[in-house]
Amino acid sequence: MKPGNIISSFIFICYFTTQVAAAQVSNDSILSTATLQQCVQYAIERQPVVRQARIDEEITENNIKSRLADWFPQVNFNYTFQHNFQVPVAMIGGNPVRLGVENTSGLSFLANQTIFNRDVLLASRSRADVRTQAKQNTESSKIDVAVNVSRAFYDLLATEQQIRVMTENIARLEKSYKDAYSQYQAGITDKTDYKRASIALNNVLASKKSFEALAAARLVALKSAMNYPAGEPLNIVYDSLQMEQEIVLDTLRGPDYRNRIEFRLLETQMSLQQANVDYNRWAYLPTVSANGAYNMNYLNNEFTKLYARTFPASYAGLTLSFPIFQGGKRKYDISAAKWQLRRTEQDIVSLKNGVNREYNMAMANYKSNLASYEALKANLELAREVYDITQLQYKSGIKTYLEVIISETDLRTAQINYYDALYALLSSKIDVQRSLGEIKW
Repeated sequence: MKPGNIISSFIFICYFTTQVAAAQVSNDSILSTATLQQCVQYAIERQPVVRQARIDEEITENNIKSRLADWFPQVNFNYTFQHNFQVPVAMIGGNPVRLGVENTSGLSFLANQTIFNRDVLLASRSRADVRTQAKQNTESSKIDVAVNVSRAFYDLLATEQQIRVMTENIARLEKSYKDAYSQYQAGITDKTDYKRASIALNNVLASKKSFEALAAARLVALKSAMNYPAGEPLNIVYDSLQMEQEIVLDTLRGPDYRNRIEFRLLETQMSLQQANVDYNRWAYLPTVSANGAYNMNYLNNEFTKLYARTFPASYAGLTLSFPIFQGGKRKYDISAAKWQLRRTEQDIVSLKNGVNREYNMAMANYKSNLASYEALKANLELAREVYDITQLQYKSGIKTYLEVIISETDLRTAQINYYDALYALLSSKIDVQRSLGEIKW
């Protein structure tokens, strides 16, 4: 094969591989179907808030390992070189004596082993709570993301349902307009009927455009909540029957603050603060460490002969550091740590009150939306029945076209109100579940 053909083949292979990789990345970053569950899962995997929480977990894990590494022997190496322009002189027996040489150098191997230290003791005892706190922060972030995505999903879904209702109404109104216009041309009715049909049709077309603009804005909001690529399509799918079945909620169940992630975070925080109290109490304990060194010293007035001969030295020892007087620092540190612990206890009391208040407000909102949903569902059936009867009576010449338009408007309003109530009810159910601590990811 000629060199030019080889190069061309290589470029083609590289290009093809790049395109395949790009396609894989693109396919991985978009959803072919977007149910609520898939949207939430997508957001949890890609939302920066959740990713930051997971990164914080890794940072915490490495910090723990860094603190615990102090239990292991610490070995260091030092190299020194010094040239004395003027060697110090001392008078010994009335005679000046030079103390040292012009060139000195040293190689030192230093080792230190911590036997007891309150810092490493704290790290050893609190590592489990520190890891738990990092994981709970991640869980809290996931819950927030799931709630935000669910609300944005229902908002978009309600708007899309309104557009669907408008589309169905437009089809009916266009047919009514054609029928009214045909009757006018045949001389059966005057032009009032088809002009009223035209007005009603134009109103619905204008409303549909407004809802389409709102749907576009809510789609952007959902993509933002999911961290979904802005330029990629996102087609949400749903099962209306299943959603109607999911509105049921046990309204007799009371709140239990222990199920809330906020309470578990405060419990972990209290455990860490208790460890901090113990840490300050340990301030009177000694610090004990074993240490040793091996030194290779080189001394000579001539630089070229500096490393010709070595004067080794070595030692091993035990260091005990014991605080005698700290000006009351330990006392004040313990007191501050205890006050911080008491403050967190009050945070728990405040959380209990907040959970109870949040639950009652969410449940009241849910019950209100449930009552509205049931009433509007009944209204939808009545409006559909009235419209069908009025349509038949108009065709039979019993009712006027104005009554048909009124029944059509009532049906459209009933449909829109029904779907608004359904998704408002599902959204309020999420608030109740969150107040109960039932949303878990």
